[in-house]
Amino acid sequence: MKHYLLAIYQPDTDAPPPPEYLEPIMREVEAVKAELKAAGAWVFSAGLHSASTATVVRRKGDETLTTDGPYIEGKEHLGGFTVIQAPDLDAALEWGRKLAGATTLPIEVTPLRDGSCG
Repeated sequence: MKHYLLAIYQPDTDAPPPPEYLEPIMREVEAVKAELKAAGAWVFSAGLHSASTATVVRRKGDETLTTDGPYIEGKEHLGGFTVIQAPDLDAALEWGRKLAGATTLPIEVTPLRDGSCG
């Protein structure tokens, strides 16, 4: 089976949503994760801190430079991700639809290169 990245993009803010908004969403996300696991499709998932906590590392000649903050300034950032295995893109997109429904956020589905997972 091929592996796919389901990238979750969320609004760029340091303040998390209030619990009364976030808790039902997290229940839905956990339900999708349980469904992924039951189907044998789940590989790994993680949530990320806000983009403002990122550090960019660049190589310039013989020097390595670090810069605080995200690589790209924007109104949305990568807030989390799930790696799945699926027989084809159509199956991966179906999991992306379920995750988008649970999170209420955009999900980007990208195939991983062969041999890059595991």
